[in-house]
Amino acid sequence: MATNLKYHEKKLLKKVDFLQWKSDQSLHETAVMRRYHVPKREEYQKYNKIAGQIRKIANKLSLLDPKDPYRDTKTDDLLEKLYRMGIITAKKTLSQCENVTVASFCRRRLPIVMVRLKMAETVKAAVTYVEQGHIRVGPETITDPAYLVTRRMEDYVTWVNGSSIKRKIAKYNDKVVLLPFHDF
Repeated sequence: MATNLKYHEKKLLKKVDFLQWKSDQSLHETAVMRRYHVPKREEYQKYNKIAGQIRKIANKLSLLDPKDPYRDTKTDDLLEKLYRMGIITAKKTLSQCENVTVASFCRRRLPIVMVRLKMAETVKAAVTYVEQGHIRVGPETITDPAYLVTRRMEDYVTWVNGSSIKRKIAKYNDKVVLLPFHDF
């Protein structure tokens, strides 16, 4: 026979759900987190929540009458927004929103975009470059690897002007880099 639990043990176990563990999805979660170098589980959960909300909105829009002008405008708005963010590949139908996953968001993270643009060989190296401040998107230097790059801003991902990596690449390519002279 089991002994009775003490008061503080009962309080702790009130919030535990023995039927649905958090680790049920952990294999898929860890695979995605490793592949896209997402360090915190909270980031994964945020992406998962947003992807779920997108699928929920798409499902509710699909339940509306196909001839409804409200459905048409909101569907176009949703598809346009997701296309501009780079989450979906084309603005065709609402059924594309059903395929939005955490990986769709992770593919838009700055280190993944850098690997795709061949600015870094691996995602880990790209994360290091971003954290050290070697990368800028437009005029801003970005130090957060979780920065999501939109389709439009993808063209503006470059090295920071004073970056030692940029100098090494220029030296390798036999190009002269003129850096601003600072009088210290």
